[in-house]
Amino acid sequence: MAGPGSRVFISHLSGIAVFDPNGDQVGRVRDVVVTLRLGGRPPRVLGLVVEVIGRRRTFLPMTRVTSLETGQVLTTGVINMRRFEQRSSETLVLGELLDRTVTWSKTGQEVTVLDVAMVQTRLREWEIGKVFVQVGRVGRLRKARGETLTVEWRDVTGFALPEEGQGAANLLATFDQLRAADLANVMHHLSAKRRAEVAAALDDERLADVLEELPEDDQVEIIGKLKDERAADVLEAMDPDDAADLLSELPGDEAERLLQLMEPDEAAPVRRLLKYEENTAGGLMTTEPIVLEPDATVAEALARVRISDNKPALAAQVYVCRPPNETPTGKYLGTVHFQRLLREPPYTLVGSLVDDDLDPLPPNTPLPLITSYLATYNMVAAPVVDEADHLVGAVTVDDVLDHLLPDDWREAALHGLSEERETAGGR
Repeated sequence: MAGPGSRVFISHLSGIAVFDPNGDQVGRVRDVVVTLRLGGRPPRVLGLVVEVIGRRRTFLPMTRVTSLETGQVLTTGVINMRRFEQRSSETLVLGELLDRTVTWSKTGQEVTVLDVAMVQTRLREWEIGKVFVQVGRVGRLRKARGETLTVEWRDVTGFALPEEGQGAANLLATFDQLRAADLANVMHHLSAKRRAEVAAALDDERLADVLEELPEDDQVEIIGKLKDERAADVLEAMDPDDAADLLSELPGDEAERLLQLMEPDEAAPVRRLLKYEENTAGGLMTTEPIVLEPDATVAEALARVRISDNKPALAAQVYVCRPPNETPTGKYLGTVHFQRLLREPPYTLVGSLVDDDLDPLPPNTPLPLITSYLATYNMVAAPVVDEADHLVGAVTVDDVLDHLLPDDWREAALHGLSEERETAGGR
């Protein structure tokens, strides 16, 4: 354990591994919990928010932390797995203090908080002692170039005041390497105000990826706080099936307004999906499977499969169709599975490899039959073909799971267990 006077900048703790006394990793640090105190006294550090298996957030009191050195956290015992619930007297450092505009009392200047450091006292408690700031306000993309300096906590004021329009550049810099699902977990646990500020700071592609991982209530809340033009841009960046699911949760007039603001070629597949019943092949499918003409070669097919934007389930096979190559396609001829592509010479035409033994799914196929189809034939995706033999999309196993699980499964996964955590560390 670091000794008295040791200083740890809290942004450096984000994402580091937490180990139990046996050396087994139990999770990663996602935030630090402090309580603000009156009279300019430095906030006391209560503990760490630790993300464990299943993206559940738990509380680790500082009294159980034995070491913060060498890029890892060591604990005295097993972490309590009960769900973390932030109390009204508590503040999350990364989620709420970074990017705040406060006043440097020595000069009266406005400064932006880039980081804070906690220091261990002689009583072996931790408190926030230093604040790393930049003079002036930092822009949306962290481009302001004012002077940066480290000041004492007692020399800044304004942390306890509500702030409108708080930025999110430094918070996002802290979580820059997180996967979309993990950033969604972070955003889900922020206040509605901070969630909107983070959404405003994300670029369209990143926000689209994160929205796809959030519970429906969060999606609707975030998209509702964006300006219509930006909301349409974000919807264009989402997978059409996810965009359709989100729009179906909005009032009809609002959904139609956003569809009209989208580019026509981006809105068209979303409109098609909205026409189908929710729990049918048409309602579940994606309209962007990998489609090739029969005279394409195996080399071309593998090149399409390699594209990093393709989800694994969609990259498991290609669909061979007559032109046009975008859904709805020309006549559907059959499927070629990825393993078959790997076994054939690169110059082989995919038209000679098609598997047409299995009937494709009609758009009105109900969810139970889709599930049985995938399970019976050990498939991770299935073609959806209309009455005119046009490929209109593909249903993937992840979309099926989304609808087999309870409606609130994303929120349950983000929250973890519903029990309250034990009272520990004087909290």
